[in-house]
Amino acid sequence: MSISLTVPKEYGYVLLAAASTSALNIWLGAFVGSYRKAARVPYPNAYATATEAAASKEKYLFNCAQRSHAQFIEQLPAFLITLLVSGLRYPVVSAGLGAFWLFCRVLYAIGYTRPQFEGGKGRYWGSGYYIPSVALLVMSGMTGWSMVSS
Repeated sequence: MSISLTVPKEYGYVLLAAASTSALNIWLGAFVGSYRKAARVPYPNAYATATEAAASKEKYLFNCAQRSHAQFIEQLPAFLITLLVSGLRYPVVSAGLGAFWLFCRVLYAIGYTRPQFEGGKGRYWGSGYYIPSVALLVMSGMTGWSMVSS
């Protein structure tokens, strides 16, 4: 048994949200680069050592910036899959959730690097990205279920 798949016109919004992740990744790379320069952490070192970070606020903040970018990259595959799948059935809602996820990722990176927050707790500014992550996961499941149950 097969089904026909018609992509709604509004799916273009989903594709724009997905493509925006590339722009955010570029921005995050530059963001981390500015902290790397200030901390004088040479390539190819991914992070300052724990000893260096404890002794230098710049190196500590570089590690925070680097970690925020790494966490973005870790979350990106699941985000893109759920965005693209859920967008087949719920394109406008999915695209809106995608835009909110992107906004939260910016807040996450900026918050993580605020020196007034110990332990990187400023990242909680952007922790709202979990809301669209869960919503997109549920909507992806609903999309898949609607395909196999029709």
